Amino acid sequence: MDAVTLEVLRNATAAVAEEMNATLVRTAYSPNVTDRRDCSCALFDADGAMVAQAENIPVHLGAMPHSVAAAIEAHPPESLEPGDAVLLNDPFHGGAHLPDLTLVSPIHRDGDLVGFAANRAHHADVGGARAGSVAADSTEIYQEGLRIPPVKLTAAGVENEAVLDLLLANVRTPEERRGDLAAQRAANETARRRVADLIETHGLETYRESLAAVQDYAERRMRSAVGDLPDGEYAFEDVLDDDGRGNADLQIVATVTVSGEAMSVDFAGTAGRTEGPLNAPIAVTTSATYYAVRCLTDPEIPPNAGCYRPIEIDAPAGSIVHAQLPAAVVGGNLEVSQRIVDVVLGALAEAVPERAAAAGQGTMNNLTLGGTDPRTETPYAFYETQGGGAGATASWDGMDAVHVHMSNTRNTPAEVLETAYPLRVRRYALRPDSGGAGEHRGGLGLRRDVEVRAAAACSLLGDRRRHAPYGFAGGEPGEPGADLLLRDGEATPVEAKTTLDLAPGDVLSIRTPGGGGYGDPADRDPEAVRRDLELGRLTPEAAGERYGIEPTEDEG
Repeated sequence: MDAVTLEVLRNATAAVAEEMNATLVRTAYSPNVTDRRDCSCALFDADGAMVAQAENIPVHLGAMPHSVAAAIEAHPPESLEPGDAVLLNDPFHGGAHLPDLTLVSPIHRDGDLVGFAANRAHHADVGGARAGSVAADSTEIYQEGLRIPPVKLTAAGVENEAVLDLLLANVRTPEERRGDLAAQRAANETARRRVADLIETHGLETYRESLAAVQDYAERRMRSAVGDLPDGEYAFEDVLDDDGRGNADLQIVATVTVSGEAMSVDFAGTAGRTEGPLNAPIAVTTSATYYAVRCLTDPEIPPNAGCYRPIEIDAPAGSIVHAQLPAAVVGGNLEVSQRIVDVVLGALAEAVPERAAAAGQGTMNNLTLGGTDPRTETPYAFYETQGGGAGATASWDGMDAVHVHMSNTRNTPAEVLETAYPLRVRRYALRPDSGGAGEHRGGLGLRRDVEVRAAAACSLLGDRRRHAPYGFAGGEPGEPGADLLLRDGEATPVEAKTTLDLAPGDVLSIRTPGGGGYGDPADRDPEAVRRDLELGRLTPEAAGERYGIEPTEDEG
C-alpha cells in the first residue's frame, strides 16, 4: 500500500474511534461518563486485532483486546449478524473489573464481517455489597457486583430484554445504567456508519489492506524503538501499602529484558493473591505494561496490535498481577495497575535515564458514596477518582493535580457533583509542598473535601499513604496522601482502604500524594523556587529547608 493512502486511512480509522467516544460522552446519562469521561473506544479488524483507538483511559485501551477476544470466543464470527452487540465485564473472561462494561459490535459489509467496534464505560454501580461497586472490603469477586460473561445485548438490532432486565434488577441506579448502555450502543453504531463510509470511498479491499498495513507499520516502528534501547536486563520493585485486610507491603517486581528489537517483561517475585481487592486480571497487567513501554520508547507509534507484537509479558498465575477466580479484583484495575507502571518505568529508567520520570502519585484515590437522595427519595451511587502530582522529568516539573498514568480521567466539576448528588464540595485546592524537591519538582497533590447532606455509605480505596512516590536522579519523594473524617469540629485520620457510615454533615477530606522530584534540589533555578513561592505552591519554610532559599519579607 502506498504511504499516502496508508496515512489517510490510519488517521481516518483513528477519527472513527474519536467520533465513537464523542457520541458516548454526549449521549450518556451519568456524570461519570459525561463529565469525568471514564470511557474508551476502539476499532478492530475482522480477526479481533486492535487497529485504532481514541486516546482516553490507558487501563481500558490496553485491556480491551482481551474483551474482544472473549466476545469472539463466545460468539464465533459465523454466528454474528449485523446489529448484534456483545456485552461483558467478567474479569476472568476478557474484562478488567466489574464496573467497566464493554460492548463489542461486529461490523459487516454486504454480509461479510469486516471488523469490530468496541467501547468500555465505567458504570457508577453494577450491584454488589457496596454502592458504587468499588468495595474496599471485598475479599472475593462475588461481593463486587454482577458478573457478566460475553452475552448478546442485542441480536440483529433487537434488544435482548431478558438480559437487560436481569442487569437492571441487580443495580441501585437502573435508569442511569439503561441510559449509559444506550449511549454505548450509539457509539458502536457511529463506528458502523463511519466504516461503511470509508469502504464506500476507498473500497473494501483497500480498507482491509490498510488495517493490516497499519499494524505492520506500528510493529516496525516499535521494533526500531526497542532496538534503540541498550540490550540488557533491568529490574525494579516497589510495593503497595496494604490490601485493607492487614496484609502490608505487597511487592511488585518487574524484570525487563531487552534483546535486539524484542523485549520481555517478567513479574516473577511479585506477591501472590492477597485477601483484599488488590488483584489485577492479566488484561490489566498487559495494559499497564504496554502503556509504560510506549512512554519510554515512542508515544507517537500508532497504538494498535502491531505496536505490541515485540513485547512479551510473563505474569505468574495466581499472583496479584494475574488474578485467578474467585479473587477480588476491583482495586487491581485501579491501584495495582498504577504500581505496575511505576515498576516497569523504574526498570526501563536504568536503560534510558535521560527519558525517565520520577513516580507520579501512584493511586487513583477512589471515593464511592451511596444512599438515598432526600430530594428525590431515590437511590444514588457516586464514584470518583482524584488527581494528584505527576512525577518530574529531566526537563520539566511534574504537573499539579492531574490523573496520572492509567487513569487519565477528568474530575467531576463541583457544580455537577452538587446538582446530581446530595453532596457538597467544601474545599478543593492544591496541597502546597506536596511535590518532591528536585532540580525539577514533582507535581502537587490536591485536597478535596466532600460533605454528605444525608446519611451515606462510603468506600475509600487509595494507596501511597505510607510509601511515598519515589524521586529520581537525586530528586526527593513526593508527599504521601492522607484521608480524614471531619465530624463535629474534629478531624480523625481514616485508613485509605476502608468503609464508613457517614452522617449528615460529615466531611471526607481526601489529600492526594504529590509526585517525585527529578535531580538534585540544589540545582533548581532560584527563580523557579520564587515563582512557586509567589503562586503558593511552596511555603517559605519548605523553600528554606529544601532549596536553601530564604524568602524576602514580602515573600514570607
